[in-house]
Parts: sequence; C-alpha cells; structure tokens
Amino acid sequence: MLVLFPDSNLRTSKRRVIVAMISSNLARAGHPSRLLVQASPGSGLGLLTDSVIMTDNLATIHESEIDQVIGHFPHIAQLDLALRTTLAL
Repeated sequence: MLVLFPDSNLRTSKRRVIVAMISSNLARAGHPSRLLVQASPGSGLGLLTDSVIMTDNLATIHESEIDQVIGHFPHIAQLDLALRTTLAL
C-alpha cells in the first residue's frame, strides 16, 4: 500500500510503502496477528521457505528503498484479519 506519509516538519510528505516483517523462524507463529505461510513453487509468494508474516511488526519505507519485489500475498482476507488484530479494530 502506498501512502503519503508526513515528514517530521509536518509540512511536506513523501510517498511511503507500508511493509510487514516476514520471518522464517516458525516459532514466531501462533498469534492472531501473525500468518503462517507455506512456501510453494508457482504460488507467486516468492518465498524460499515456510515463513511467518508478522503484522505486529510494521514499518513505513520510502518507495525508492524497494530493491526488488519477490512476490505477492494473495490472501487479503487473512491479512486483513491479522492487521485488525494488530490495530485492535
């Protein structure tokens, strides 16, 4: 998701991307804010190993900091539920 995120001076802004940490440490799974994702060839995820998407560890980065997109997570409803848990919505 791209957002205009204000600079610290609150007068200017830059286009930012919201990202969630992904870890191959499966011990991090097990919380409603975290999604266990199985790596499978041809899925479009771009993961080499089973991983955990951690929506409780979010960051905004400048769009120019993205070196390469390796894949996409197509299960939006699952991701939305995890984010709702993280944000207490």
